[in-house]
Amino acid sequence: MTTSITGYELKDLIDAAVPGSVDHAEEAALWIKASKILDVCKVMKANSELDFSFLTAITAVDYVEYFELIYHLTSMRRNKSTVLKSKCSGRSNLKIPSVVSVWQSADLQEREIWDLMGIEFEGHPNMKRILLWEGFDGHPLRKDYIG
Repeated sequence: MTTSITGYELKDLIDAAVPGSVDHAEEAALWIKASKILDVCKVMKANSELDFSFLTAITAVDYVEYFELIYHLTSMRRNKSTVLKSKCSGRSNLKIPSVVSVWQSADLQEREIWDLMGIEFEGHPNMKRILLWEGFDGHPLRKDYIG
């Protein structure tokens, strides 16, 4: 059975590897500053103590005041899982670094979040709509979307 690593357990290791990257820790997740998510994800995969070689899912939630990005990670060798979270504030020009260079499986997931929520993943090799057509006005899963 896969066991979870809490945000509290990860905090010191990640803070030492990528100084200034941790926003805060909680039982269910480790909160990472948006500008540092790529650096932290590189550590999560490359660090032999962690070995999170599998990105299970990325999703986003619109809380009106901010967007929350949630990264579910799994270490197959260590039979562990964890969650990273990050915030993008505001309603326009939302950007966060892409993690496609760390996990190729982020490709379609980041494109889906861009398409439906309007969060751009900087450095993504093919940031374009995946479900809706180019030229579609808006991002339909946003709470302020008027179709």
